[in-house]
Amino acid sequence: MYCVYVLLMNNKQRYVGYTEDVKQRIIDHQRGKCDTTAKYLPVKLIWCCTFTNKQKALDFEKYLKTGSGAEFGRRHF
Repeated sequence: MYCVYVLLMNNKQRYVGYTEDVKQRIIDHQRGKCDTTAKYLPVKLIWCCTFTNKQKALDFEKYLKTGSGAEFGRRHF
């Protein structure tokens, strides 16, 4: 399975990511092993969606990082 997830960082910003192992990826974020989120600990998982198709997951992650995708995320997550 492929997962797109959204984290809420302590600065109230959101981080969108993709992984094939969401449990381990969240642990890595929470332990400060990810450069982008390490200085904004603690982080909290606020949304996750699984896909059976890797390309669809990557496409959705890319969409959520666009202006309209970010707005979609603010309204729904």
